[in-house]
Amino acid sequence: MRFLDTNIIIRYLTRDDEAKAAACFDLFERVSRGEEEVTTCEAIITEVVYALSSRAHYGLPPDEIRARLAPVLAMRGLRLPNKQLYLRALDLYAAYPSLDFEDVLLAAYMERDGIQELYSYDRDFDRISGVRRVEPSRTV
Repeated sequence: MRFLDTNIIIRYLTRDDEAKAAACFDLFERVSRGEEEVTTCEAIITEVVYALSSRAHYGLPPDEIRARLAPVLAMRGLRLPNKQLYLRALDLYAAYPSLDFEDVLLAAYMERDGIQELYSYDRDFDRISGVRRVEPSRTV
């Protein structure tokens, strides 16, 4: 098994370098068929979403990022802890496009773990159904 870095996923999803994209396409075909197993981590998935959404790089909207990245995460040969959690976070990202991926990932964790309240000053969480944001208060 080998670990996938951000740039391999980006080359595959964007095809911004044809030679590298072709090699990545071959790799992901093997991964999709289960002929090769690879793994990655939460930091890499988050970095991929950040790069794809960044106006300085690709400027893709959340629903397009979900459409491109979800099939990669669902590949048979991709071993990813909490794979369903990332897929759910991508669904939330597409549903709440004004939120950062990190925020919807947190919401997906909360949903999975049955947690409904969150300590945060970030009012963006107020938009997510099923999440109740609470600000800390001093006890006297």
